[in-house]
Amino acid sequence: MKKVLRISLIAKVGLTAAVLAADWGWSWWTVGRFVESTDNAYVQADVVTVSSKVSGYVREVKVADNQSVKAGDILAVIDDEDFAAKVAEAKAAVEAKKAAIAATEKSLVYQRAMIQQAEAGIVSSEADRERSRQDLARYRNLASSEYVSRQKLEVVEADARKTEAGAAKARAALTAEKDRIAMIEADRRQAEAALKQAEAALATAEIARDDTVIRAAADGVVGNRTVQVGQLLKPGSQLMMLVPLPEVHVVANFKETQVKRMRPGQKVTLEIDAFPGRPIEGTVESFAPASGSQFSLLPPENATGNFTKIVQRLPVRISVPRDNALAGLIRPGLSVVAQVDTRDTVAEQPLLGSLLGSALAASK
Repeated sequence: MKKVLRISLIAKVGLTAAVLAADWGWSWWTVGRFVESTDNAYVQADVVTVSSKVSGYVREVKVADNQSVKAGDILAVIDDEDFAAKVAEAKAAVEAKKAAIAATEKSLVYQRAMIQQAEAGIVSSEADRERSRQDLARYRNLASSEYVSRQKLEVVEADARKTEAGAAKARAALTAEKDRIAMIEADRRQAEAALKQAEAALATAEIARDDTVIRAAADGVVGNRTVQVGQLLKPGSQLMMLVPLPEVHVVANFKETQVKRMRPGQKVTLEIDAFPGRPIEGTVESFAPASGSQFSLLPPENATGNFTKIVQRLPVRISVPRDNALAGLIRPGLSVVAQVDTRDTVAEQPLLGSLLGSALAASK
């Protein structure tokens, strides 16, 4: 009786094991063999480094470590007395240049009046010259008939030469006054260019003054804050980091032998070590343009020395939905196990057909 029970128990255990093995085999054949997995994966985020654009002493720090901020929120304030003085100086320079332009405009108005006066002088001198020419002609006729003395004729001739010289002088004066117009217009253009330069300097000074108020470039959480009140900053000094939570992604470093069937858009199961038993789903977003070793400080040079082949790893970026089950809890740097389902890139073959194909190939 005991022997029968023992045989029955062994049969049941064997049947159970066979069923489990068959179930595992079927699961592996239909799913498991298409899943590529790695534990060389980590949560990352596009962390923003907050730096100073100008130099100065920190007057106020508005945020604390691990504080959430919105884009545009004030993070720190640098003392702006020197910058305000430069802005005032630049504004004064702009006003001076505007005054110089106004002066040239008045000079142009005055010079146009002088031109009109010179033109009137030409008209007057031309009239005097014409009158003197007529007088000279009459007196020459009279002198030929000896109705006037030679002395009177000489006086008239002198007057005629004087009016000729006066007309020439008036024309020269008009030319000189017109030439002064060109000079004044050149001065005005120079003053306008100087005004633009002063306005650019003012804009630069105002930008530098505004840069004393350091604002958040994006939404995020403050981390690695090193700035303190009274600290002297220089351009490029790092103040803190902004982590754009919950906007995170995963970078999984797969072996080069695992990426053959991976494509953007494939689904990825992500299990974070800090939250076991709570997997979330991601999507393959993109592949790095080179293996990780190519971006290292000293890339390998396999053309020299003894060569040992080492399986390389390719970073794969995996997007994580903003509304995932662990949103707000995931932090950059956490370890992840990533499993990529590549079934959509493989033409699945039924098990029986695969076995028959293998048998035929073996018989040949």
